[in-house]
Amino acid sequence: MDSLRAFQMLPSWLSVSQFRPAYKRLILPITLIVLIASDVTREVTVTTLSDAFWAVSSYVAFTLAIYHYISGFINKESRIVNLYRTSRDHQVFFAALLGALPGCGGAIIVTTQFVSGRVGFGAIVAVLTSTMGDAAFLLLASKPDIGLAVVALGVFVGALSGWVVNAIHADDFLRPKVSNLAKRFQCQPESVNGMERKAINLQGAFWKWLLIPAAFIAALGSFQVDVNQLFHLPEMSIEWLGAILIIISMLLWSLTKEIKDYESTVAEDKKQVSSHPLQKAAQDTNFVTAWVILAFMAFELITFFGHIDLAATFSGWGVWMPLMGLAVGLLPGCGPQILVTSLYISGAAPLSAQLANAISNDGDALFPAIALAPKAALVATIYSAVPAFIVGYGYYFLFEL
Repeated sequence: MDSLRAFQMLPSWLSVSQFRPAYKRLILPITLIVLIASDVTREVTVTTLSDAFWAVSSYVAFTLAIYHYISGFINKESRIVNLYRTSRDHQVFFAALLGALPGCGGAIIVTTQFVSGRVGFGAIVAVLTSTMGDAAFLLLASKPDIGLAVVALGVFVGALSGWVVNAIHADDFLRPKVSNLAKRFQCQPESVNGMERKAINLQGAFWKWLLIPAAFIAALGSFQVDVNQLFHLPEMSIEWLGAILIIISMLLWSLTKEIKDYESTVAEDKKQVSSHPLQKAAQDTNFVTAWVILAFMAFELITFFGHIDLAATFSGWGVWMPLMGLAVGLLPGCGPQILVTSLYISGAAPLSAQLANAISNDGDALFPAIALAPKAALVATIYSAVPAFIVGYGYYFLFEL
């Protein structure tokens, strides 16, 4: 209470909303600045942040920009959703396809369609099984060949799971009564204050001007070109530039939303339908980047201070790794799933764990499912864990043991 009174007694010019305890996202960029300021951790921090920006964020932003531009020409509601209303089998297949779309939009559409009575329970199991959420963007941008294979596998497993569920349950299995849905469908628009709106707009401007140059430098790095030498720059110049840019993007991201509960921590920020594709790409990119930084920095700092090879340590877990990926996948939200994918990309987690996580995770789609049809969401999540267990351990025993 004393600290609260002290805060309230600050001069008015210091008591601005973005420094309230609710803006806990500021912890991330401030921590990064402290790590860079320290002589002990400066080198590992700059190198890690540079890798996160050039090798991950730049590719994710470029991939997301293309995705949002293309999705702007496609009306999912009229072009795709209407197709799967013709039969139970078609519903399941198209639901799996919608779930395979990177992000959580397709899965959220099917979830609300199930609650409103337009599709059956098999469709919601199919979409929750096939979706990877925002982790799909990260995997497709970092390892496109593996990413496409995992997405295709998700469609196959999701459709198969949905068809099996259709054979067991009726379409209205665990669907809540229509009379109980009226209040739940009345979503209040999220209030955004002036500072948050400015930060959101600056995120879009940041990536608008940096998207092409960053993608170009990232491509050079992927082809093992020494960018510092190519442009006759002092040693570590491009690394410092990447670290500075990623901290700026995290500062902007930290001021765009208050953290009030678990969902606001692990779920992507809500975007306006009318927003420019680059604006949507910027918001998604910074959300993904924040969780990538958490994974990368934790990996590097544990290795640095503890002299521990996490890749070797996790490999010692062996048979437990697919179960770890599956267990994290049961958590709602995209944040924990991005952590698992980041560990896979960095070599700390095997592909079996990534596969189990990709199939078991429901991303942000689980939040509206829990709110609108909690019993159906719980059972559908348990059902999606079964194929995740089979695929994860099947790959482990066939290729990793």
